[in-house]
Amino acid sequence: MRTLLITGPGGSGRTTVAAATALRAAGDGTRTLLLGADRTDTLGAALGATTGPAPLPVSSHLSVWRPDAVAGFRDDLAAFQERAAGVLDLLGASRLDAEEVTPLPGAEELTLLRALRDAALSERFDLLVVDLPPAPQALALLALPEELRRYLRRLLPPERQAARALRPVLGRLAGVPMPAEWLYDTAARWDTELAAVTAVLADRHTAVRLVAEPGPAGADAVREAVLGLALRGLRPDVLVANRVVPEDWPAGLVAQQRKALEEWRESYDVRQVPHLGRDPRGTDDLTALSVPGVNGTTSTVEWPVVDRLAEDGVLVWHIPLPGAARDDLDLIRRGDELLVTAGPFRRIVALPSALRRCTVSGAGLRDGELRIRFTPDPGLWPDRA
Repeated sequence: MRTLLITGPGGSGRTTVAAATALRAAGDGTRTLLLGADRTDTLGAALGATTGPAPLPVSSHLSVWRPDAVAGFRDDLAAFQERAAGVLDLLGASRLDAEEVTPLPGAEELTLLRALRDAALSERFDLLVVDLPPAPQALALLALPEELRRYLRRLLPPERQAARALRPVLGRLAGVPMPAEWLYDTAARWDTELAAVTAVLADRHTAVRLVAEPGPAGADAVREAVLGLALRGLRPDVLVANRVVPEDWPAGLVAQQRKALEEWRESYDVRQVPHLGRDPRGTDDLTALSVPGVNGTTSTVEWPVVDRLAEDGVLVWHIPLPGAARDDLDLIRRGDELLVTAGPFRRIVALPSALRRCTVSGAGLRDGELRIRFTPDPGLWPDRA
């Protein structure tokens, strides 16, 4: 299955473009699932059909799905209460009924990620088109699986599960209760689910597509979104310039859009979608938009380590960060991890195995690429003589 993740600045028409893209693919005979995350039925409004918590066929090859975050959160909470029954009874805690549960912040994001995983693993469809939230929230969503897995591994290290038989003894020796087995089992299950989502996002058949309206605000939003994607090791397959006005519209607006389009074409594969003169509604309007089809490119970007030991005595890690500013970059080495900050974005990445035996000797930003130099530690590096 191919997966196409679509996002863009708020108000850019990303939901409409996502619906039109899915409709075009289905029209070509591709079994397509359109997945949305909005609380309100924006996808249904664009398609002229009501969507809900189960995939709904809207044509012979197109289904639409808007998962219910409330129901998903209730199910998770009920399962948690069942697993933690002994602890809750010990504490004298009162159980929560399903009717009084409202989803906490983050429940919608987790519901969408779980739906994305389930849809990608399904054999019912050939293409998954995901209408992501606006770009800032979408970038946080894409980072969530990796960050949650890191938190889980720090709080409940998997290697400690090997001592299951010793936990009662250790608890008596330490004088404090040890984590129950169900807690480790739950953490392992969550880690497996998050790993599956991470695999979908990093798959070579997954692409990210940006939608923006050409103009100063759109240009700023695209620049920031591209930098945020780059820090996740991703890049947009195409940039959809939405609502491009015809030449006979007001001259100021036309000139503003033309300037943005010229600048975008220098860096991105730009595809223009014309302004219809009205808000698109229904399949006829969506077909008239002439959105770009799904190509075979991927959004994953390699971060290669270049061996320059013979020439300069260093290994150089190349990290593409288009649009990054030197003053907004920061690097911190923590053991076998590197904390990279680029503008408003931050990511903690594990060092490749060869670099773990090195010390950081310098870094520089050149042509939109961060190059970090590592010098082998003589005490850890094999004898190269």
